[in-house]
Amino acid sequence: MNALGRALLVVALLAVVGVGVWLVASLRTPAQVPEADGGGLLGQLVPQPTPTIYPSSSTVIRSVQRLARLETVSYHVEKVITAETGQGPLGFLFGDRVLLVAAGEVIAGVDLGQLTEADVAVADEGTLYIRLPPAEVFVATLNNETTYVYDRETGVVGLNPQLETAARREAEKMILEGAFEDGIVDQAQTNAQAFLTTFLLALGFEKVEFVDVMPPPVPSLTPTSTAATP
Repeated sequence: MNALGRALLVVALLAVVGVGVWLVASLRTPAQVPEADGGGLLGQLVPQPTPTIYPSSSTVIRSVQRLARLETVSYHVEKVITAETGQGPLGFLFGDRVLLVAAGEVIAGVDLGQLTEADVAVADEGTLYIRLPPAEVFVATLNNETTYVYDRETGVVGLNPQLETAARREAEKMILEGAFEDGIVDQAQTNAQAFLTTFLLALGFEKVEFVDVMPPPVPSLTPTSTAATP
């Protein structure tokens, strides 16, 4: 093979390698493909089949618990999370960065199942005293329908399959912390007291008092017997 032939062969090999690297990089960065045009050139070359799901025919119920939860407040929170790995001088090879727009819901209230007879007392004047359990968060979860990856930048060999999962976990944690900082527990306690006051007054009680310490019981008056005079 003469010098010209060898040169043409080298050029052809370099072209094949370049096309291969471009295809690998494109396949590893699906979040950068616009959805409006059907995935662009890569979407036309690589078909996107509809996934087929095969659910198991058996269902295992681990436990059943009776609940008496009074849900009194619901927070809908959005957070933008950036998660990355492999950044630095070789980020174009090993880097992976995901920008996640997370939307979640936090629900709080009072568990009325914790109430006992010692937490309720009725005074003679028609006042009802209640010692409510402290409010707590019942649910803090992401909404998978509205949470999405806004952007993702991935190096040639840097795709981290756990990165989005870690971002979602951190987003759920931050959504819960944001609800706590905004006072969701105090709001849940206030709403619970307002709801129960309206409900109990409608049952006929004259007044409803929420206390931290129950008042001492009122001693009952025992009638005294009078000796009969002869």
